[in-house]
This record gives sequence, structure tokens and C-alpha cells, in this order.
Amino acid sequence: MKVSTLRARGATTSRTLGVLALLALALPFNAALTTAALIGRVLAPPTRAAPSTGRSILVSGGKMTKSLQLCRSFHDAGHRVVLVEAKKYRFNGHRFSRAVDRFRLVPDVGADGYVEALLTIVEEEAIDVYVPVCSPAASLPDARAKKALSKHCEVFHLDPEMVEMLDDKFAFARAAAALGLSVPDTHLITDPQQVMDFDFSRSERTYILKSIAYDPVHRLDLTRLPFGPPEEMAAFVASRRISTVSPWILQEFVEGQEYCTHSTVRDGRLRVYLCCVSSAFQINYAMVDKPRIRAWVERFVAAEGLTGQVSFDFIETPDGRVFAIECNPRTHSAITMLYDHPGVAEAYLGEGVGVVVPTSTSRPTYWLYHEVWRLLTGPARPARLRTILAGKDAIFNRADPLPFLMEHHVSIPWLLLHKLVRGGTWIRVDFNIGKLVEPSGD
Repeated sequence: MKVSTLRARGATTSRTLGVLALLALALPFNAALTTAALIGRVLAPPTRAAPSTGRSILVSGGKMTKSLQLCRSFHDAGHRVVLVEAKKYRFNGHRFSRAVDRFRLVPDVGADGYVEALLTIVEEEAIDVYVPVCSPAASLPDARAKKALSKHCEVFHLDPEMVEMLDDKFAFARAAAALGLSVPDTHLITDPQQVMDFDFSRSERTYILKSIAYDPVHRLDLTRLPFGPPEEMAAFVASRRISTVSPWILQEFVEGQEYCTHSTVRDGRLRVYLCCVSSAFQINYAMVDKPRIRAWVERFVAAEGLTGQVSFDFIETPDGRVFAIECNPRTHSAITMLYDHPGVAEAYLGEGVGVVVPTSTSRPTYWLYHEVWRLLTGPARPARLRTILAGKDAIFNRADPLPFLMEHHVSIPWLLLHKLVRGGTWIRVDFNIGKLVEPSGD
């Protein structure tokens, strides 16, 4: 075995043990906080609505905080909630939530038996509505499962053809442009030579390469093209392994502020809408009012007649113009901002009253362990402290404290120990998504 390989494995092992040690140090604080909240819940039990039409709701993506938030919203409105997740994440902390009436395991998304397992759960649990909370890999399999499941329950998700179009950055840009909506200049790339032959003088802006398929490693790479000597740029482009099987896009890079949005839509009408300043590693959410972005979203979802959940990303230029840069046909973690809104379940399941946005008392959401790490290691410590004091942890809830303890001190440690035994590299711990971000991961 090569010395470099051994060193890499040693570095990964050291980093894994270091994170486990830090989590162990934090355990007493978390356990004390959780115990105090549990005692408070016993002394003052939380109230729960009891509608005569309470239904059984199936929610997927159990490891993700956005799934937990939807479970809580449905539970608090008086509905019965069944949460599902793959075996790899069977110890996710959210399964211990008081909002989860049943937790069930399913095969990996897209694996043999996945649809059959969902169908079995729908029948055995008498599910009325299935609300997929998808990872990038799950959006299309859940859309394809819709046909089989719809015979037994409502599936609040887009059809396969729409998911494929929205998930394809080139097809999405072309569809939006056809509606007269603003998008950056975008070109389909299936061969590295297309980049080298491209006439970059056609725009005053530079360009970036983006994988059409979800790429957890390169998705944050904003290297501007063209650059350097031709041979240097050719080597960079070749490293992306572009092909007809794995196409990329060459997209005009628009300077400005990036925003992310979440939209819950039924029959082309907004039911839930959220808009936040975006960042490369998105773990902070605070609602901002951007009328042009909302108008863009409303025009697109109405024109396409969408029913489901869609997340659009935008760039706003200094002069106020907005450009949609991509769409992810799934739930956005920004939905954690609705932790205190009583109308979320109705927005998803009923007629809805207006458009649900964060309440006037809603605080920005964050993930405490990420913020503490930034506070200890980053340069902007006063800013991090202000974030913690002014906001709210997205997982912790006084009326439902166990997920906060179990996610940080059972779920993530289990994944780290598994990695320690089985080997392999990981890039970072993501408490928001409830996983270790890995090369070619889910």
C-alpha cells in the first residue's frame, strides 16, 4: 500500500476520532439541557390540536432536519405521522421525536424493493398523504413511485417528467427562458472540447461549470472561465470528467447576492414561500423580502401548473435584476423557519389561507453545533455569538427535546464509528442533513 494512501487514512482516522472526542465533551451539556426540557414537558404538557379530519401522513428523509420540522408541523395540527428512512440512517435522532408516531425502514432510494416497501407502509399504516422530503438522489425515484402509491394515497410530489426537467440545469434554464423569465446564458456541455472551443467573448461576464447531476464535491466550485494558459484550463476542464453520460453546463456567472427559496405549491399556486440569503454551506436561514424573486417564482409555478415542493436559487445583481440559476425539485431546509407557524399542515393538506411565510416572531434558524465550531475556530466570533443569541437552533424544541440529544450523540457518532471501522473518507459533518458528506455520497 502506498505511503500517501496510508497517510490519508491516518489523517481521516485522526479527524474522525477528534470529532468523536468533541461530541463526547458536549454530551453532558446536551444531556442536561434535554433533561431539563423533558422535566418541563412533564410539568407543563404541550397542547396539540385535535381536528376531526386528522389524517395519517407519511414523511420520508428521516435523517434531515426539514423532515423533522414537517413532522412537528403535521403532529401539532393533530395528524398522525409515520417517518421513514434507509437502514444506513436507522439511528437518526428524529425518529425519537414525539411528533413521530411510527418509524419505518425502507431500502436505499432507487434500490430493488424501494417502491414495494413504500407501498407496504402506505397500506399497513393506512396512509392518507405521502409527503416526500427528498435528498437529491430521491427526487426522481419518489416521483416514479407516485403512480403506484397514488392508487392508495395522495402523493404530494411532482411527476417524473417535471422532476427530470427541473433537476436538469440546462432544461430548466431553457424552460424558464421560454416563459420570458430571466436566467443566465447557459449551454449544455457533453465534451470537454466544447468548453475549449467556446467563444467566451460573446458575454461581458465570465462563466462557470456545473454538473447537471448532483455532485457533493464540485457543487461549490465557482472557478471562473476562461483563465490562465489554454493547457491549464484544459487540464481543469478534463478533471471534471464531462461526457454524454455525465453532462455539465457552462453558465454565465452573474455577479451579485445569491438567494435560496422554498415553495410549496398546489395547482400552480403558492401555499408556502420562503426566501433567504444563500451561502456555499447553507446552515443559516433568515427570511428576506425580495418581491422580484417572489414574482419570478409565482410566474413559473403558475405557468407550469406545479403541485409539490420546489426550491429555486437566484442571483440579484447590484441594480436589482434577478436571475434564476437552478431549481431543486424538493423541500428546502429553509422550511425550518416555520417552526412556530400554526398553518403549515393546512398549507400542505387543505385549501390553505393565503401564503404561509415565517411569523413576525420567528427567529432565524441555525444548527448550534455548527455555530459553536465556527465560534471557536472562525475569525468573526462576535458575529457568530450574535447569530446564536438572536436565532434558534433548528433541531432543539423544548416540547420535543430528544431529537437534539439523539441526533448529535447517537446518530452522528454512529456514522463516524461506522466510517472508522469500514474506512473511507468524508468531507464534513452536516447536522442539518444528518449525515457525513462524502465523495459521491447521497
